[in-house]
Amino acid sequence: MTPILEDIVAEGGRLVDLASSDGVGLRLLGGVAVRLRAPELPPAFNREYKDLDFVAPKGSASETDRFLRDAGYEPHTAFNALNQKERMLFFDTAHNRQVDVFVGAFRMCHEIPLSDRLRLQDRTVPLAELLLTKLQIIELNEKDVRDALLLVHGHPVADEDGEAINGARIAELCAGDWGLWRTITENVAKVRDHAGNYDVPPDARERMTARLQEVLDRIESEPKSRGWKLRAKIGERKRWYELPEEVAQ
Repeated sequence: MTPILEDIVAEGGRLVDLASSDGVGLRLLGGVAVRLRAPELPPAFNREYKDLDFVAPKGSASETDRFLRDAGYEPHTAFNALNQKERMLFFDTAHNRQVDVFVGAFRMCHEIPLSDRLRLQDRTVPLAELLLTKLQIIELNEKDVRDALLLVHGHPVADEDGEAINGARIAELCAGDWGLWRTITENVAKVRDHAGNYDVPPDARERMTARLQEVLDRIESEPKSRGWKLRAKIGERKRWYELPEEVAQ
């Protein structure tokens, strides 16, 4: 295999292309995935990326471990032995970078199921899930706001995948999980309200805010499940999210 690239965005692309050739079903998520899916990059949304994040299909821990070792990455042996059914960690020591591999689903403050959706895109998870992974964070930070805005800057909201953000998928997931609904709706509104903080043309700002409002409208109009309604009665009296621990090198 070719050496690990210094440019982290190029390296993310290298790895998913190598994985595809090797029959390993890795897909990118996180900031590098957002960057790779951006049709254009307004200077206001440019930022530094520190780590790589992937999702792998369920049951693929062994082949993923073998692939990343061959690609030049060092495994976090103890962590992977305990957690490989859900998550694995690898390191690029030359560039001081961490590679986080989620297995079957993205699990942080909330769980976003991914296994049945990994084949829909060649390099990254679908745009709907990519947006959800950015917005499921309880304490939303500036880089996630920036990434979410970049997603809606370049992609419309529709009832399909491909180059559109699948609003129907987002609404479906939120309608089945009150906690996810609670966090996502609050964060979509926050991102919409922050759109004016970035130096983009007025038409681009209007487009972004309109698309974020469309996501909110779709979520609110989706019929809610019985489980959602039961959990809604408890509301914020019970914590509706997890506080994941960071695992570092």
